[in-house]
Amino acid sequence: MKWTEVTEIALQLIERHPDVDPARINFVDLMNWVTALPEFDDDPKHCGERILEAIQQAWIDEAD
Repeated sequence: MKWTEVTEIALQLIERHPDVDPARINFVDLMNWVTALPEFDDDPKHCGERILEAIQQAWIDEAD
């Protein structure tokens, strides 16, 4: 899984962190949680605020 697969990342985060409100997560934790996903295999250095915002928004959208 790569950084650009925001919907798939969001779905994985929903499964692993069902009690978390994605609107309240900070980007440091979000980045750490994404890189800890077993299927994730992208370079952590390729991540930026825009990608984290997209993942967070996808998580919010999918959680509804």
